[in-house]
Amino acid sequence: MSISQFLQDATSWLAWSGIGLTIITLIAFITRWGIKFRLVGATIFTILLSGSFWAFQESYTPPREIEGALYVPVVYDNGADLVVAQASEDFPEEAIQPSLEQIAENLKGGGRNVKNVYVRIRRIEDVEEGISKPVVLGQIIRDPSKKINSPVSPDEIVKMNEFSLSDPLKEFKENESNYEESSDDIFALEETTDDSQKEVNPQKESDLI
Repeated sequence: MSISQFLQDATSWLAWSGIGLTIITLIAFITRWGIKFRLVGATIFTILLSGSFWAFQESYTPPREIEGALYVPVVYDNGADLVVAQASEDFPEEAIQPSLEQIAENLKGGGRNVKNVYVRIRRIEDVEEGISKPVVLGQIIRDPSKKINSPVSPDEIVKMNEFSLSDPLKEFKENESNYEESSDDIFALEETTDDSQKEVNPQKESDLI
């Protein structure tokens, strides 16, 4: 049973229960039953509960389901223009586009004051032991004002991966070697400065003598 169907049934049952309790309460006051005041409390509570369920039912919007889409958990949402979902390693390729559309259609947060929202599905791939990198499987652009989805071509996805997914180990080694070279240059400069100072100091002492 869906949530919307449950809310509809619960509202109906509570409304009829409230009507029934109202009739019983009136009979209790006419016949002067001892539980008449308890019935008043139960009747008011049931009617209020029925009204609450009805209000929730009217404001509830069920999530849209796209045919062929699979559930992909959202792991990042900056509340503005970027939403990222995490796919499993065996995520089927044919489910990427429907899943992107389903995420875009069910975006939460009406305060996105941006023209476009980029919805991505990524997968984490292992480069080697202890090192991994994200790979973008697909992206869709959502216009919140017009409620239109614009797909991104596979060529653009390839360019995104080529631009952002360089080898992290290679970058680390290059940065480490650059740091070592800069450190050696600093040490060499300090040694040269010390030698020049040693050459200048004896000359000053001879001048003083």
